[in-house]
Amino acid sequence: MPKAYDYDLRRKVLEAIELNGMKRSEASEVFGISRNTIHQWFQLKAETGDVKPRPSNHSGHSHKITDWDKFQAFVRAHPDKTQAQLAELWDDEMSERTMSRALKRINFTRKKKPMATGNGMSRNGLSSWHS
Repeated sequence: MPKAYDYDLRRKVLEAIELNGMKRSEASEVFGISRNTIHQWFQLKAETGDVKPRPSNHSGHSHKITDWDKFQAFVRAHPDKTQAQLAELWDDEMSERTMSRALKRINFTRKKKPMATGNGMSRNGLSSWHS
């Protein structure tokens, strides 16, 4: 979401229109903003009495996990569960994808031991099964 225009600029634009008699279209050109923005500022002033930007409540994802120690204990308590099962068991509603991101954040991995077979190559570069 784009950043709101500065409060000082908003006041200057409205002052130029209200006190100095500048037309909205002229103010639009002088200050480099759209007429629609100016119109919205007048509406905001009529509703709230000021042109301060409304607070933005878009601060990232809605965080499902706030207590990470509790989450780590939860995961340790259910080591045999899949991500889908963990998501179902968690206190709040959570998707599999959110569970996946949370597990990644705590560096939890499903791979518990190295693979039983090697990569098939010996140190001399030849395949070990041709020996």
